Amino acid sequence: MSLPTPRAVFFDLDGTLIDSYDAITSSVNHVRRNRSLEPLTVDEVRSKVGHGVEKLLRSTVPGTDLASDIPLYKEHHQVACVQYTRLLPGAVELLDSLAKHGIGVGICSNKPKGFTRLILQALEIEGRFDTVCGPEDSTHPKPHPGMLLEAGRRLNVSLASSLYVGDMLVDIQAGRAAGCPIWVVATGSDTRESLALGQPDGLFTDLWELASALDLREAK
Repeated sequence: MSLPTPRAVFFDLDGTLIDSYDAITSSVNHVRRNRSLEPLTVDEVRSKVGHGVEKLLRSTVPGTDLASDIPLYKEHHQVACVQYTRLLPGAVELLDSLAKHGIGVGICSNKPKGFTRLILQALEIEGRFDTVCGPEDSTHPKPHPGMLLEAGRRLNVSLASSLYVGDMLVDIQAGRAAGCPIWVVATGSDTRESLALGQPDGLFTDLWELASALDLREAK
């Protein structure tokens, strides 16, 4: 799992830097209530997160009408994403360490950027990122490499000399497609066992373990 000091580190968001599953579950259940469906548990929703809002609702709301359910979800999530999201342990310390060593930092997430911005502001970490990319910045969501390629372009760094950090197989696939080394933490939607099957370049229990494996020196 050794890796030269990266020029930049790009992060997924949900399940990687933040625990947003309570917030997402709350908004999913708001849509389900509108359709007279029983609420789901966080564990039932967790594995459905990370592929974008459309796939989330298709997999959690039987008979969903996306034309009406997506606006309903988004309206509710404007509040829920701020109320119920928290940082994962070690996130702030890792971000501060990267900044201290002059390493570029960005986000590449399938979460709509409006929600990402709200969450970063509420958690008071927005200023720690040099760029934020979402599905709006690519022709397709992950596993398509588009947003990673865009993030590399914005920071003027080679993805081969950067690092992508995620928590799902879709992140591994996106990193591979972009030609970017990919490390994953088993803190999100996919189990450690399924992540191992994806053969990432590094697999870690949490952000503390990942940070200790980074060879942080002054970026060139």
